[in-house]
Amino acid sequence: MQQKFYPQNENIQVFIKDRLYPRSEAKVSVFDSSVQGGDAVWEGVRIYDRKIFCLNEHIERLQASAKILAFADIPSKQFIADAIKQTLRANNFYNDAHIRLTLTRGEKITSGMDPRLNQKGSCLIVLAEYKPPVYDNGSGVKLITSHTRRNSPMHLDSKIHHNNLINNILAKIEANYCGADDAIMLDNLGFVAETNACNIFMVKSGTLLTPHADACLPGITRATVIKLAKQLEIPVIERNVSIAEFYTAAEVFTTGTMGELTPVNEIDGRLIENKQASNIRERLYSAYKALTETLGEPID
Repeated sequence: MQQKFYPQNENIQVFIKDRLYPRSEAKVSVFDSSVQGGDAVWEGVRIYDRKIFCLNEHIERLQASAKILAFADIPSKQFIADAIKQTLRANNFYNDAHIRLTLTRGEKITSGMDPRLNQKGSCLIVLAEYKPPVYDNGSGVKLITSHTRRNSPMHLDSKIHHNNLINNILAKIEANYCGADDAIMLDNLGFVAETNACNIFMVKSGTLLTPHADACLPGITRATVIKLAKQLEIPVIERNVSIAEFYTAAEVFTTGTMGELTPVNEIDGRLIENKQASNIRERLYSAYKALTETLGEPID
């Protein structure tokens, strides 16, 4: 899976700090904390039919991550929401758009690790692009298992949605070399955590299973799927799941803002064979799409 470049994004306006800039001028300082040490937090937000889906949840998670990292001046929820809407209106993006929302600790007075060098305030970046779901929800994707382990809370807690994505990128590089779309990442005990980009679910004997969110981000789409499963009276269990169990599942799918609910066809050369004619992902995906048609923060 390789993301496409869409001509609609060639002349976009990007919000940085407190105003919009043309794409060619949208830059941060070499002294910005995101450049100096990956010292930033981020969110991915999707737009459906003039509405921002799960906006409140994404802003709250962004603010929580910034608080954990002891950012000094976290923008208010209203400021962030207004910046997002301003950016979408400026670009005329009202559907099939994706926002990369980033909050950096801001610019330093001189290079260095110490957050006390950040004396100019945090920097909010709202990057909106025309971008339909990046995975094919019809044909599905192929995964491999990465040698790179997902962070555990005793190293760098994945509950912080931070910009230090090197271990995810290393896993993605492995997937690229293997001709796969993405890579499954295991935790420090060898259980499945998530992929390099998404949470992951499997179906076996009519039950929906997903790993504990211990060594992965408890995604907003993941939480939505669990809620929908309960509403549809689909049994759902969160527990440690081994990669061997995924090999023999009736269905496997990933969840995330970028790709919604994406079927997985193959893991490490093993085909996912739906011998039970399970349709749980299809039912959940239909319910999810219905939700995106009705819920969301209006852009204008």
